[in-house]
Amino acid sequence: MADSKPKGPRPQEQTFEEIKYLKRLIDQKIHVCVKLSDDEEVRGVVEYYDQRFIRITRTGAPNLFIFKHDIKYLYEVV
Repeated sequence: MADSKPKGPRPQEQTFEEIKYLKRLIDQKIHVCVKLSDDEEVRGVVEYYDQRFIRITRTGAPNLFIFKHDIKYLYEVV
């Protein structure tokens, strides 16, 4: 028997929390560690982002453009 209750509104597909978080990382120049899908880690500061990638600025190493689909997660380094 099907549920006869009306369904509520669909949740938003885009909350924009990712954008707010990345902007805060950039504005405050917070150091991060990016864990890639192949378990490699990259440390630096997020300098730029768009819909598909982020740019990590590193000290003593080349800056990197990393595609978001290659990122497992990232965290702030204290």
